[in-house]
Amino acid sequence: MSTAVTSGRPLQLLREERPACKAGSPARQRCASCRVSTLCLPGGLSADDLQPLESLLLSTRRIEAGQAVFNEGDPFRFIYAVRNGTCKTTMVRPDGREQVTGFHMAGEVMGLEGLAHGTHAVTATALEDSEVCLIPYQRLVSVTAATPGAKDLVRHLMGQELARDSSIMVVLGLTGTVDRLAAFLLNLSQRHASRGYSPREFQLRMSRGDIASFLGVKLETISRTFSAFQKRGFIEVHGRHLRITDLEGLKRGYSLRLR
Repeated sequence: MSTAVTSGRPLQLLREERPACKAGSPARQRCASCRVSTLCLPGGLSADDLQPLESLLLSTRRIEAGQAVFNEGDPFRFIYAVRNGTCKTTMVRPDGREQVTGFHMAGEVMGLEGLAHGTHAVTATALEDSEVCLIPYQRLVSVTAATPGAKDLVRHLMGQELARDSSIMVVLGLTGTVDRLAAFLLNLSQRHASRGYSPREFQLRMSRGDIASFLGVKLETISRTFSAFQKRGFIEVHGRHLRITDLEGLKRGYSLRLR
């Protein structure tokens, strides 16, 4: 299996190979006009609070499916906010195998783990054609420190990451594949609902192999569990299209209440 370091082309290559990217030249994005800014930014920010952030004129880049946004070991310079699409994060285990550590949807940030040691501890790869905002960390800290309403933005972004990690621990702390997969699907359902999409019907952007790696179980076990859920009438799966036919039953059956 390929390692995380070589699983996709780094963002730096996208700059050099700009004609290969579907979107062409990089764009500039203002937070006030972004449709997922309510997920990235803390509530209650006024127009005056947003003004310093607008001065950052965040760069946005299109990342093709399979390409890396950043690689494990890269210097930490940016926080990456997913604007469109879905990404996964992975790391290389001591035995050389790749371990999926998370999945990131629009409005979620990646890369904050790089704060710890100044380099990224994971690789982020697009699962579909995606778009990310590059938030320059040092400039963000400088700008928000002088803005009363926005000074807690960095804390808010870190809080989001901690909340995501907590939900992951709930999923991985469950015993048995059945409970873990049920919790994973319910978590995806809630994240889709928070973005105004259907909580009952959506595409699984990740492969079953990615899900198995994330949940720490074998691929064949995940496949059997998906089949068991279908037989019990909880879900219908056609390829990667998932329909939760009994959302409440899935919750009751495993006593899960995820936030």
